[in-house]
Parts: sequence; structure tokens; C-alpha cells
Amino acid sequence: MLIQSVFAAAREIFSPALRRILWKSIGLTIALLILVWLGLTKLFDIFLTNHALSATYPIIDSFAFFLAGFGLFVALIYLLPAVSAIVAGYFLDDVADVVESKDYPADPPGRALPFGQSLFYGLRFAGLSLLVNLVALLLFFIPGVNIAAFFVANAYLLGREYFELAAGRFWPAEEVARLRNEHRGTVLAAGAVVAALVLVPVLNLLVPIFGAAMMVHLHKKLTRDRAASMTLVRDERAALKNSRSA
Repeated sequence: MLIQSVFAAAREIFSPALRRILWKSIGLTIALLILVWLGLTKLFDIFLTNHALSATYPIIDSFAFFLAGFGLFVALIYLLPAVSAIVAGYFLDDVADVVESKDYPADPPGRALPFGQSLFYGLRFAGLSLLVNLVALLLFFIPGVNIAAFFVANAYLLGREYFELAAGRFWPAEEVARLRNEHRGTVLAAGAVVAALVLVPVLNLLVPIFGAAMMVHLHKKLTRDRAASMTLVRDERAALKNSRSA
């Protein structure tokens, strides 16, 4: 089920229908990362400018900026899941519309999340991701533990985020939470796929669109029987109501 969803998303991500959304997603991701880079660089520059030791020994500036370059690069890696959360929340409905209409044309279409709700989802997960990855960043200098902490934390967070975004198009919030708990192992495994992709340079720019497409497929497969049962019950109720009114 998960493997089928992964391959389906991989096939579709460069399809003509999703290619335009993909380029927009990559552009927005790069723009946000550049803004974060400039912000962190400016803060570091202010710190050095106001530091007495830097004023006394200017050569420290050059050495510090050399070290900061590597440090900021590492920081961006840890911030990428949070950026991905914001971008995914923005483009999820566009991706879901394409996948649902192409691969599930007979199913009722999902309901696009209100902009405020999708923004809330993105910002909530971005904030949670920043907090968790800050803790993981503190473990950076512990070999073995650093990568494991980053991977496990983001497997959980990204799986939860993408599943809730995809399922929220069809179910109320309480049902989404119940479905996520019911299939928590599969959702965690899906999050692990996305977290692994985050660790691969260049390919990590595909995370928002790939993750969204994969989770749309996975949600459909996980809830196929439940959706069919609810449709049957709804049709039976409608038929009963029509027979009574007749």
C-alpha cells in the first residue's frame, strides 16, 4: 500500500499536470530558505559587530564567518522540514485536485481546506518542527545520535502533517485524528520516506509536492472501504428519506 503510493507519487511528480505546481513549490522553498539565510547572517553580523573581541582582533571576523557558513548550512538543513510544512500547506489542495481527478475520477472530490485552516496547519507544524529540530540540532555533535534524532523526529512530524492535510479534505478534524491513530504505523513509515528525502540534497526541494501526492494516494488506499461504507449509508438514508416523502 505504501510502496504503491510512493511509486505513484514518483511517477506523477514530473507529469505535465503537476510540473507547473512543482516549479512554483521549488521557487517558494528556495525563496524562504534565502530569507532565512539572510536573516541568520544578519543576526550573526550584528553579534560580531557589537562584540568587543571582534573589534580588537578583526581577523576573528573572517574566521568566524568561515565557521558560520558551515553552521548556517547545517541550520538550514534542520529548518528545511519547517519550510516544507509551510510550502506543503500552501500547495496541497492544488496537488490533491490533480491526483484525485486523474487517478480517482469516480470518487467524490475532496473539499479544499479554507485558506486560514491550511495556513494554520502549515504554521502549526512549522512551529512544532522548529521546536523539535532545535532539540535535534543540540545533539548535532553526538555522532550517530544526531542523524537518528533528526530522522525519527521528522518521520513522525512529516507523516502526521501530510496525512492531516490530505485527510482533512474529506473528514472532520476528530475523524482525521482517529484515522491517523488507527494507521499510525503506516503514517509513520510514510513520514520516514519523506524524512529520508529531506536528507538528500537537491531532491529535498521536491519534498512538498512529492509528500503531498504520496499522502493523497495513501489516504485514498487506507480509507477506501470506510469511504465506500459511508457513501452506501448516505445513499440508503437519502433513498429512505425520498420514499417517506413520496
